[in-house]
Amino acid sequence: MVAGQTNASGRLAIIAGGGLLPHYLAAAARRNGENPLIIQLLEEAAPEWSGFQVERVSVGNVAGLRQLFARHAISRVVLSGSVSRRPDWRQIRPTLGFLSRLPFVFRTLRRGGDNAVLEMVIDLLEALGCQVVGAHEIAPDLLAAPGPVGTLLPDAEAKEDMRVAIDAALQLGRLDIGQGAVAVGGRVVALEGPEGTDAMLGRVAELRASGRISQRRKGVLVKLAKPQQDERADLPAIGLATLRNASLAGLSGVVGEAGRSLILDRPDLVRIADETGMFVFGVEIPRLASVEA
Repeated sequence: MVAGQTNASGRLAIIAGGGLLPHYLAAAARRNGENPLIIQLLEEAAPEWSGFQVERVSVGNVAGLRQLFARHAISRVVLSGSVSRRPDWRQIRPTLGFLSRLPFVFRTLRRGGDNAVLEMVIDLLEALGCQVVGAHEIAPDLLAAPGPVGTLLPDAEAKEDMRVAIDAALQLGRLDIGQGAVAVGGRVVALEGPEGTDAMLGRVAELRASGRISQRRKGVLVKLAKPQQDERADLPAIGLATLRNASLAGLSGVVGEAGRSLILDRPDLVRIADETGMFVFGVEIPRLASVEA
């Protein structure tokens, strides 16, 4: 099988939220000989989709999705990009078959963490007759590998911060709260919540500027998939914005999970990391032999 292709047949739809990941997946699908349909979420996605067939739908419009799947003979779907807010129950447009699921949907939207919501979305898409595939199945070259992404390596102090932040990120993920943690000087100084990684790094920069965090010790950002996470949705991604905000926060590097996180803009990421003296590193979980040098 050619890298990036799946065993399933039929047309692929990319449900596109915000950010650049949907564009990378569309380009990868094209390289794999596919003609992906872009389903742009009206409230989230950027409109620059020249050269691709695009349909638009609101978050929560299940009936609209079913119509699009039927009209374009869609059999596979990949979820990609950020979704900044959950749909209000008044925005949900159900199908007849979906009506029996509404009480569960409402409870999940009101009380569930992001992973619970994504699992619900996957179940709903499969109930519409589509196979949900992961971003890494469309573009396996985006997956982080063990070890350094650029030329720089974490030093002894950074490795200690990595160990602390890895443990914190795993605990955070088990609670279905977030995927990221920052450790400075061997202690956790920030945990990712619903605001996302960039906002968390902004808080770290503010803490640094106010003197609440050591100016001498740099620190590390770790982003991990949640232990219970379905890999078909919301794998953590490290891109130029992550690196830029980590640099502004005074950190020495960014760590992602090998095989379960995505590296975006790899050539530029490597160049900028090397130029700014930062490392980007893929760590294997749960065995941490790769950081125990």
